Amino acid sequence: MNDLLRSFVRAFASALHPRMLWLTFMPFIVAAVGWGVLLWLTWQRLVDGARAALDGFALTAMLYRMFDAIGLPQLHAVVAPFVVVSLAIPLIVLTVLLLIATLSMPAVVKHLAGRQFAALEAKRGGTWFGSAFNALWAALAAVVLLVVTVPLWLIPPFFALLPPLIWGWLTYRVMTYDALAQHASRDERAAVLSRHRWPLLGIGIATGLLGTVPTFVWVSSVWTMVLFPFVAAAMIWVYAFILVFSALWFGHYCLRALEDLRAAPRATTIDMGHA
Repeated sequence: MNDLLRSFVRAFASALHPRMLWLTFMPFIVAAVGWGVLLWLTWQRLVDGARAALDGFALTAMLYRMFDAIGLPQLHAVVAPFVVVSLAIPLIVLTVLLLIATLSMPAVVKHLAGRQFAALEAKRGGTWFGSAFNALWAALAAVVLLVVTVPLWLIPPFFALLPPLIWGWLTYRVMTYDALAQHASRDERAAVLSRHRWPLLGIGIATGLLGTVPTFVWVSSVWTMVLFPFVAAAMIWVYAFILVFSALWFGHYCLRALEDLRAAPRATTIDMGHA
């Protein structure tokens, strides 16, 4: 637990460094422009398609009757945009995560290596292609899980629990490889993941929970539907900051765990020599 808290504090301090803040803007600009143009061109068609699909569900009719009963029939018009936004959010976050992994994570590791872990030997057990394959495989698995579990999102408390768990697992899979790719050998990476699997998964889930904060802001107000492009841009940057912080947290924890792993044989040898 001490290692988790120590790496959390150091990651938060590092996230406020000007160089790390700049890293949040690169994926933000790419994702915001790309998704902004796509949603601008397809927004009305997506909303119309969602409305046509929802009209065939008994749950939608029940929801409309509930709105009528409480005197808010105008909320009928919000349901379809809400569904579109809810489905777009995971894809946007996934885009930002992949951009962080490819554009920002190498710079994060270089930043840490030049400061806290300058003495750590780089054995380069990972490659860019390995990172890309790992990220794409994990992303595909996460998308499948999201699609399969979408019906459960309408049932409390699954809406609050499933996204952080899925994104936590995805972040854990992507960030651990990239954090250790430059410094650890393949065997060392496997050993670190084996020894620290649950703390690392805990970091992933914790950062997944952090990611739900802007999500709830995004989907909790009717005004976010009206101001969707502006709210989306702001939330994409928040996601980028959270994911850069996540990269720093994983980086601090993984590189410290690698240091301890390499120090363990030396410590054992010294103890045997004294004996």
